[in-house]
Amino acid sequence: MDIQHQPVTDKSDLRQIREKWLTDKPAEFPCDKTGKKNIFSAVQLPTGCFTVNGGDDAMERSYDVIIKPVAELQLSKLSEYLSGHIPRDVQGMALSLDYSVLALPEPMLVLDYLKEYLKEPNEVTFKNNRQAAQVALKGLKVGVIHRHTNQKFIIKELTDLDTHKLTFPLRDPKGKDSTTEVFLVDYFRDKYQREIQFRDFPSLVIGKGNKINYVPMELCVLVEKRRYPKEDLHKDTALILKNISLAQPQQAICEMVQAKDGPCGAITGNFEIGVDRNMTCVLGRILPPPDLRLGSQSRHHVNDKCQSNLVGKSVVEGKEIRRWALIDFSSKNDRDLKRQVDVFVDKLKDRYLRLGINMEEPAVKHFTHMNELSAVGKVEKLLNDVVNEASQKNKGKLQMIVCVMASKDNGYKYLKWVSETKIGIVTQCCLSSNAYNNAKDQFLANLCLKINAKLGGSNMELMERLPNFGSEDNVMFIGADVNHPTGKDSDKCPSIAAVVATVNWPTANRYAARVRPQEHRTDKILEFGKMCKDLVDTYAKLNSVKPNKIVVFRDGVSESQFDMVLNEELKDLKEAIYESDKYRPSITLVVAQKRHHTRLFPKVGNVPPGTVVDTQIVHPSDFDFYLCSHFGQLGTSKATYYHVLHDDNGFSSDRLQKLIYNMCFTFARCTKPVSLVPPVYYADLVAYRGRMFQEVLMEMNASSSTTSSVSFEQSFYKLHNDLQNIMFFV
Repeated sequence: MDIQHQPVTDKSDLRQIREKWLTDKPAEFPCDKTGKKNIFSAVQLPTGCFTVNGGDDAMERSYDVIIKPVAELQLSKLSEYLSGHIPRDVQGMALSLDYSVLALPEPMLVLDYLKEYLKEPNEVTFKNNRQAAQVALKGLKVGVIHRHTNQKFIIKELTDLDTHKLTFPLRDPKGKDSTTEVFLVDYFRDKYQREIQFRDFPSLVIGKGNKINYVPMELCVLVEKRRYPKEDLHKDTALILKNISLAQPQQAICEMVQAKDGPCGAITGNFEIGVDRNMTCVLGRILPPPDLRLGSQSRHHVNDKCQSNLVGKSVVEGKEIRRWALIDFSSKNDRDLKRQVDVFVDKLKDRYLRLGINMEEPAVKHFTHMNELSAVGKVEKLLNDVVNEASQKNKGKLQMIVCVMASKDNGYKYLKWVSETKIGIVTQCCLSSNAYNNAKDQFLANLCLKINAKLGGSNMELMERLPNFGSEDNVMFIGADVNHPTGKDSDKCPSIAAVVATVNWPTANRYAARVRPQEHRTDKILEFGKMCKDLVDTYAKLNSVKPNKIVVFRDGVSESQFDMVLNEELKDLKEAIYESDKYRPSITLVVAQKRHHTRLFPKVGNVPPGTVVDTQIVHPSDFDFYLCSHFGQLGTSKATYYHVLHDDNGFSSDRLQKLIYNMCFTFARCTKPVSLVPPVYYADLVAYRGRMFQEVLMEMNASSSTTSSVSFEQSFYKLHNDLQNIMFFV
């Protein structure tokens, strides 16, 4: 069916008119809509011209909606497909339904929401926190309670004036074009018998385009389950939103299915489609966790949460720290701060020693201010001064710089870019709120694990050899990902491709990384073969032999891009590393996906680590499965979907699942398995680091009026030679 509107109005009103027309007459129009003009129905709809009263409160209008049939869709093809042969282990068509578990405002009055956000707002707090209130509300969808309607409106902003001062032109219903200026509070009292209570608060500006309405906040209610923009969150909002985003997801999804406008509603029934109200029951298996090696311990068993306990245990291989420096950015230089720094250093050294590693006193303790992070030039001068001072004292280059910051700061990315591309020294940053004032042992332990991994140490290893490989094999694991730009000026920015690979065997827990800028929004890794060839050569240099088996894990691609990965990236890899008939390593290519809508729910609690599902909800013939490898303390554990596109190594399902699960225990900076196989996890981190480098370059270009094309130059992303083959990114 085709919809036309008379009089022709701007695009901002069209959706509002359609929604009002459908909600006003649901019995006459049991249908669904899509796009700007089309509606779909399984039954014959009335045609002709219909009048819809719309517009805003101030200037109500009447619209003629003209409906005419366009085409009849024949469902015979779908019927033939559904009546065809379907393998017994496949359930048929399935509905994947999920909701976003982001920060979501509860269904509540706008004023009630602001009471939590601004801590009991009044006229004074509103004047002091007006900008914060606007940030909290802008972009959210609201409904109104002063009239009967199911329409939803988007909050554009708050009014500049308080509600009792607001006026607007009201069209005379008896006149054609004459208007009268009326006060907003008088209008709501006379027309809706609503006496506005919070007159000293601003009102909401709702609507689209140039069409706006003023509505007092007390008459607006936040729409249930709408996204709250992540960039608008502030530190005090976390506790408020915790209970919202951790609601019972299984119950919420079931409510969505059974809602009258959901998959089991009347509209679906009109199409003679039935949806089971119950979730699909699937069989899963729970893989046993591997035993780990920690320090001198011959065998370490993880607990029921698959977490290792570092109390009384050391790392497998620790890197002694003889030359290091500490820079404090706490903006103070008093006796009390220096005492706190000394206490922190002593605690850090003690925790490092308990992990079996010696750590000397810092060669340099430098005290400065956060404004030293305000520009790349300042950061580079600061780091060079510290390096030179330490060199004069120790007659050697620093191994590491610990940076204690007063708060999270934009200068963090300047620090990383300078240290990792210009100076060649790893840095470890932390907040003074965590480092000083009785730093917790868990915080210190995590800090030590990061530092040891960055310096080339090994925190923990698997006790047994990875499955599917023999003693004569030399195996390399590769992870690859592409990070695309977002936000302001994103159309001018390159995408960032990252490839990481293991450089040790059989422990396979140390990685080298390569990062490249490439064409904007390009999903294919344009230099995939070249980057992998570089990493294969690095493996050969460190191990005196090239890998004879390679397993590639690719992240960041959808099912529609599988052909590109298989026919272009894999081909590029083979052309780069197949030097002759003498060197032809066998290759397995696996895609890892986290962005899917499949959720697994056990009868009680959360999905346990090691849960594998490879029937019913997977492809009937492809090699794919869901694996939940991590322990979910809160919320809903989301399994990773693995899809094998190419396999020269002859993996069975059991062996590949065990391989991936066991590898998840080798992630360097934590003591429990992660949700994503480490090669992909590390590739994500490296790609994000490359994005930080790009942001630094864009800011440098803006300040120097240089063209943005320099952000595509690879030289700006080239790591310092001293860091190319260590895990600087953890």
